[in-house]
Amino acid sequence: MDDVEITDVEDDNSPYRVEKAPLNNQDLSSLSLTVGELLSQYGWYLLAVTVLVYLLIQHLSKRRSSQSSSSSPQQTLQDAALVAKRQEAMEAARIKMQEELDAKADIFREKQRQQEEEKRRQKIEVWDSMQQGRSYKGTAKPSQTTEEASSSTTVKPKSDKKPLRSADYNPLTGQGGSSVSWRPGRRGPSSGG
Repeated sequence: MDDVEITDVEDDNSPYRVEKAPLNNQDLSSLSLTVGELLSQYGWYLLAVTVLVYLLIQHLSKRRSSQSSSSSPQQTLQDAALVAKRQEAMEAARIKMQEELDAKADIFREKQRQQEEEKRRQKIEVWDSMQQGRSYKGTAKPSQTTEEASSSTTVKPKSDKKPLRSADYNPLTGQGGSSVSWRPGRRGPSSGG
């Protein structure tokens, strides 16, 4: 083994003198190193979580304050009165609309009854005229008298018929009577792909 020389460190004359730094709180320095390391690795995540927690607290405090203010007895009574007024107005509007609908339905029923009465009267007139041996047109108006009916059945002389087209009309050539002309399509192969 080698010879090892041991010297006293506290000896002022020794060549191997170690200067001691003033003692600091070593617990806080290790803590600051740990915190610095965490912030360097997870800093952005910690910032985002902090902002979200802050916003959540703000939202919950606003919600709590609005609930406490809305639950005040005077405002609750005003809200109840407002709701009651709205319901009364809606009920009045419903009643008014129902009355209008009932009036329209009565008018419609009256028109239907009049139409049925008119049809029944026309059927009776047709039946009576058939019993008397007269011919009755269903399209003739009931107010028409027999004299008017006899005058409307007179034969009118027919006028001379003119030919509809001239003799030189040919629809295939496009010459003649009308302004519309037909022309045959191009001959040849189609120009498809």
